[in-house]
Amino acid sequence: MADKLEGLTQQLLDAAKKAGAGAADAIAVSGTSVSVDVLHGKLEHAERSEGVEIGLRVLVGQKQACVSASDTRDETIRTMAERAVAMARLAPDDPYAALADPLQLATQLDSSGLELSDPSGLPDPALLEEMAKTTEASALGVNGVDQVQSTSAGASQSSIWLAGSNGFSAGYARSGHSVSCSAISGSGTQMERDYAFETRVYHADLPSPGSIGREAGERAAARAGSRKPKSGTFPVLFDERISSSLIGHLMAVTNGASVARGSSWAINLLGKPVLPDGIDLIEDPHRPRVSGSKLFDGEGLPTAKRDIVLDGVLQSWTLDLATARKLGMTSTANAARGTGAPPSPSAGNLYLTHGPQTRDQLLADMGTGLWVTSMIGSTISPTTGDYSRGASGFWVENGEVQYPVNECTIAGNLIDMLRRIVPANDGQKHQSRVVPSLLVDGMVLAGN
Repeated sequence: MADKLEGLTQQLLDAAKKAGAGAADAIAVSGTSVSVDVLHGKLEHAERSEGVEIGLRVLVGQKQACVSASDTRDETIRTMAERAVAMARLAPDDPYAALADPLQLATQLDSSGLELSDPSGLPDPALLEEMAKTTEASALGVNGVDQVQSTSAGASQSSIWLAGSNGFSAGYARSGHSVSCSAISGSGTQMERDYAFETRVYHADLPSPGSIGREAGERAAARAGSRKPKSGTFPVLFDERISSSLIGHLMAVTNGASVARGSSWAINLLGKPVLPDGIDLIEDPHRPRVSGSKLFDGEGLPTAKRDIVLDGVLQSWTLDLATARKLGMTSTANAARGTGAPPSPSAGNLYLTHGPQTRDQLLADMGTGLWVTSMIGSTISPTTGDYSRGASGFWVENGEVQYPVNECTIAGNLIDMLRRIVPANDGQKHQSRVVPSLLVDGMVLAGN
């Protein structure tokens, strides 16, 4: 497949040059996925999809345009190139649009050491069905679970090839395997739902389906009898399942695109504290068997481990070539792209400094407050950091869980919240973003 994708990108580049492009880059992506859903112990839905997508970006002077297609015939590629060049000639000037200089390009291109693709291939659909049935049965076996809403098992494989008229040409393959289950306790207006979801690059690394089902069932059963918590100002513990969302908000406002637009509350915080003293946030794109790993970015630049926050102080924006040029900086090799749009900056694997305490120890230390395990909706200002989200979880008094809660809102300001986080030690190392449970004091709760 790699040879086919490489050939398609070269065809696209040749067609772009013939159509009059001054420079161009091309991407070709092939993918196959299979998924199985079961309900009441029977197969409910099975799906398999596969296809190839191609994308072309052309530059004519300081103008650029992108086109994409799922048709790889020669005449389609020729038409794509002609239309892209015609579109570029009508586009406004973009002084920051350009390919990487050949001297900037990655030279280590063999991604096999990262183990991004399971060599065993896609599992048989019958195996996926059996995994889903086992997961559902385990969830139903938990005392207090009344029904299972959905159970799925699936897998995917994809290959990507990127090439440019600057001489870059390389690709890699990825795979993913997942099992999910959503269980329900109670009935009528007293229904409560919770879930378990696991995904791995290698099928063999998945937890057992039975353990995933039990986890979903136990979580749903624990939520039976949920009620609104007290209103007031209390500490909030963000469970490991959702804590990465807080760091995600920080990554959004330190993204070069937001900074260049001026739509970021962090625009003046480079070199200043954004997290507590002693806390680091590191990006490491070379972790084996992790979904966000890669040797080069969407513009062919070599990726490397980088410090985003050191000892609480913001060190770097997340940049691709265009945003780096706008800000007078150097790309951090964080360009990401699909087939239908130009590159844009995006962070990959993240690791937040862990604390010495377990989640349960933080619960004991928080005294009275809210342990949040699920959130819905959001009102978050990218320019002020004002934060408000619907939440559910468990009410804690004297360091012990008292009862499950729902239908409440937690609010604060991200600038202050992030400076007060206290991390636990329960981050999941197989995930792309390894962020532990996070305790934040002084948040406003709206319940009863």
